[in-house]
Amino acid sequence: MKKEYEFIDGYCLAKPGASKDYQTEWEAFRYLIDGKMFGMMAEHKDGRPIISLKLEPAKGEHLREKYADIIPGYYMNKSWWNSVYLDSDIPVDLIKEMIDESHALIFGALSKKRQKEILG
Repeated sequence: MKKEYEFIDGYCLAKPGASKDYQTEWEAFRYLIDGKMFGMMAEHKDGRPIISLKLEPAKGEHLREKYADIIPGYYMNKSWWNSVYLDSDIPVDLIKEMIDESHALIFGALSKKRQKEILG
């Protein structure tokens, strides 16, 4: 992973309700809200580090067309999930935006009651 992407772990964990675990069978770190994944850091089958994030399908498709280092989600639903190579030159602000959107999609799917509990 490139040095400029080292912020990702802390950025994901700073999101409301976020937690992290390690899936041994996947050899991947997952970022979760109430057990629902909004991000996964692992290695692609080619050994390159990636983060997979959930985006609205149209936005994900647009980003995949624009950037060669954003691909359909590795081992994920290819419509909703996108993997970003972390040895690439994808702008930091774009990765933050993608993390924000992925978190918002998962957070928004929680009940209003649960959202309020998480936000305190």
